[in-house]
Amino acid sequence: MAKDLLLEIGLEEVPARFVRGAMNQLQDKLVKWLAESRISHEAVEVYGTPRRLAILVHGVQEKQADVNEQVKGPSRKIALDDQGNWSKAALGFARSQGVEPEQFFFQELAGVEYVYANKSSVGIETAAVLSEGLTNLITSMSFPKNMRWGNYELKFVRPIKWIISLFGEDIIPLEIAGVQSGNTTRGHRFLGGDTVVKLPSEYKEKLRAEQVIVDVAEREQLIVSQIKQLAEEQSWEIAIKDDLLEEVLFLVEYPNVLFGKFDPSFLRIPQEVLITSMREHQRYFPVLNAEGQLQPFFVTVRNGDRTSIEQVAKGNEKVLRARLSDAKFFYEEDQKLAIGDALAKLETIVYHEELGTVADKVRRIRATADRIAGILGVDNDTASSVSRAADICKFDLVTQMVYEFPELQGIMGEDYAAKAGESEVVAKAINEHYQPRFAGDRAPSSLTGAIVSLADKIDTIVGCFSIGIIPTGSQDPYALRRQASGIVQIVLAQNLSLQLEELFNASLAVHAERGMKRSEAEVSKELNEFFGLRVKNVLSEQNVRYDVVDAVMAAGFNNLSLAVERALLIQGLASGAEKAEFKLTIDAFNRVCNLAAKAESRSVDSALFAETAEGALYTAWQAAHPAVVKAMADGDVAAALAQLSSLKEAINGYFDGVMVMAKEDDVRANRLATLALIADDISGIADFSKLVW
Repeated sequence: MAKDLLLEIGLEEVPARFVRGAMNQLQDKLVKWLAESRISHEAVEVYGTPRRLAILVHGVQEKQADVNEQVKGPSRKIALDDQGNWSKAALGFARSQGVEPEQFFFQELAGVEYVYANKSSVGIETAAVLSEGLTNLITSMSFPKNMRWGNYELKFVRPIKWIISLFGEDIIPLEIAGVQSGNTTRGHRFLGGDTVVKLPSEYKEKLRAEQVIVDVAEREQLIVSQIKQLAEEQSWEIAIKDDLLEEVLFLVEYPNVLFGKFDPSFLRIPQEVLITSMREHQRYFPVLNAEGQLQPFFVTVRNGDRTSIEQVAKGNEKVLRARLSDAKFFYEEDQKLAIGDALAKLETIVYHEELGTVADKVRRIRATADRIAGILGVDNDTASSVSRAADICKFDLVTQMVYEFPELQGIMGEDYAAKAGESEVVAKAINEHYQPRFAGDRAPSSLTGAIVSLADKIDTIVGCFSIGIIPTGSQDPYALRRQASGIVQIVLAQNLSLQLEELFNASLAVHAERGMKRSEAEVSKELNEFFGLRVKNVLSEQNVRYDVVDAVMAAGFNNLSLAVERALLIQGLASGAEKAEFKLTIDAFNRVCNLAAKAESRSVDSALFAETAEGALYTAWQAAHPAVVKAMADGDVAAALAQLSSLKEAINGYFDGVMVMAKEDDVRANRLATLALIADDISGIADFSKLVW
């Protein structure tokens, strides 16, 4: 027989950002506990609102499964002492398994005899273990921030107000922080009341009758469908941002969408400011027209029904008017601040106690950006724009608008710089140098923005590495992994002829001029390893096979564009219609590289050739080598690989007719040198021995 199990934890309002994680944690813990307790079950549904976390487990068996298994203990050598009696290890094994030593028997495993015991356990009633199990489950939950209340020692996300614990019709007795379990839940704080849940299967509908939509997916569908219906009725584009929708979803139990309006005069403020103010302060969805321009309306979600909905809209309009008035004031005041005065303020803001002020960082960005521009050989106008953009890229950090909304850094800088008379290229670069801001964000579209962004990001990484701040495990407080991924993305998106080593050296040189605690060589080595993982991630995101990634990375990734091209080419050849022919070529390459590893020289003397096949292979390589070098320099990996592949017949003929490891030292060394020259060209593309067929 099976019954449904329902657990609901009623709480004071939980911060919206904690609810989803708490739901997942509740599900993971309960499913794991049921498995460990040998209690089988069917589907699991988890629910959450601002005032409750709940889980419904269908088809929970009324009895634990019986256990009858063989358990392996210590080896015979350890289990018996010199007199043939059971040792302490064997007796300890017996106690741990709840068996008597007389039940032991020996059984061979991999040539060694071990002690075994038949362990049997009869399952007990599920109801008998639920009380302790559910109590431990609830009290073991953890949250980003906890509370204590009253005189209780329990730490929880918010005070517990009620608990439902039902197994079928039966209440499972629990008591946590003075709250005893029962079968009564609470409806919407204002629209509903208490209601009795007699069976777990009634839970959702009982709460629906009390104006609570407890199913998260259903609540989200209601919000989205109402927003879309409103957009269709009004011919609007309503921007539904995922993170805002997620937050609103856990702010309401009974959602109803409404809209309001604001004074169109506020539209003179950049729409990014208005949208940020609406989203961050009020949790409003902005309204756009078909061209993506902000309209003087907003959409919000009420936690309740549609009674007096017009009054609710007016109340929201009044609050928003105050918020936008603040934004307007900040915007107007910021424009009175000259860029030079703003830069002077950066001298007083500490970036890091070991790396100086923000102004120090800006000076490093300028110096690094100038070096990168020189490496890329940009024209004079671009070089001048890079210098100016780098000089003023952080000036908006001291504005009131960015202080209020840090996420507007760069966006406000572009607007204020343009109004201060800076060129369009420089103003745009101030905004773009923060890109990509997050995973999935776009890279800077302008070359000036890309160079300043690279300089900013590599300065952050090198600066942190130079003082020993290196990400470990999940710890990355300065988001260095994101910065490195951004660098890789920018270089690839702009197809820059910039080697990673050149980028590292540009920043290391700037930091060295100002003094570094650690050696440049040590930091450079760590940077190379750190970026290697980022490049691997980029290749994996492009669905490149793991073995192809390993093969390409072994040949180096200093030239990012070329590394990606090599990976995609090899992936296509190793997986496509030419796979069989390509494998034969790779087999030939691997034979060359395996023996070439023994070579001590690259000096070949044709006078020592004793076999026709030796001269044939060397001559074929001499003809192909210049074309391989040119193709790689031009970034044409396909042409380089085609040239090397043309050596396959000569390589196979060489191994068929030549004993490479000849007895004569000079002949053997000469033959290995020939293979080493070919292997050098091959290994410039990939370590093909890492491919898995």
